[in-house]
Amino acid sequence: MLDDYQGISTKIADWSSLDGQVEVTVFRDHFFREEDLVAALASYEIIVVMRERTPFPAALFARLPRLRLLVTTGMRNASIDLSAATAHGVTVCGTASATEPPVELTWALILALARNIVGENVAFRQAGPWQDSVGVDLHGKRLGLLGLGKIGSRVAKVGAAFGMDVVAWSPNLTDARAGEVGVRRAPTKEALLETSDFVSIHLVLSERSRGLVGRAEFARMRPTAFLINTSRAQIVDQPALIEALQQGIIAGAAVDVFEVEPVPTDDVLRTLPTLLATPHLGYVSQGNYATYFREAVEDIHAFLAGAPLRKLG
Repeated sequence: MLDDYQGISTKIADWSSLDGQVEVTVFRDHFFREEDLVAALASYEIIVVMRERTPFPAALFARLPRLRLLVTTGMRNASIDLSAATAHGVTVCGTASATEPPVELTWALILALARNIVGENVAFRQAGPWQDSVGVDLHGKRLGLLGLGKIGSRVAKVGAAFGMDVVAWSPNLTDARAGEVGVRRAPTKEALLETSDFVSIHLVLSERSRGLVGRAEFARMRPTAFLINTSRAQIVDQPALIEALQQGIIAGAAVDVFEVEPVPTDDVLRTLPTLLATPHLGYVSQGNYATYFREAVEDIHAFLAGAPLRKLG
């Protein structure tokens, strides 16, 4: 088991049913260098990966000739080269994953931005100023959603409950689909950015969405606007985000996803006062983890029985 940061994989699910068939080893720390990863995994025939924390490109499969089963938490993992897995005789299986946890985190970030929760809490604990900021109201503000899929549509409904004016845009979004969710479709991405007080990203990473928000897009946003990204880091151009925050082009941002994870200790992102950042917590919840590891055990059982479950690719 790779990247089990909290050391919880063998506690939140029952692995005892695999006793005598599989010897379980848990790696809590992330391997940054491929050489170290290969050295650690060379003897293993079954590997469980946590989402996309450790990519499995073709070159890695070639260096792990004993690998036979790769289980990923979730049913979508863009960091696994499925064609290479097939070519090297590796079966790849997934697990279910709930949409509620990232929705809840998105709203935790929006609310924390709007009411400066972190700053006020730090001031409280450090005996700093009492009531140092004036919060931003959500009621009556416009929430712009880039993406209106399973997660985006749930975020939209919460926004409506707060009394926000919710609009959405994506390349293939139709008026009919927006109407089903109870929101309006923005005619263009630019129109959404120019008129929204909060912009939240809920798109799948693809060649079309990569770099979708860059310098030109930040320049269209209001100086009082906030950007929230709990989707994929590569959808937002990182140098452009840093520039927008450093120069006050937007009021602030909240991000849960990064191009390199864990983020290096000397990364400039750690120094930006108007950036609220969380360490990729979107899917990290007790319910989701229980599902991930319970179904990982099921996947291993099924593979050993010669009838793999939830195959990818």
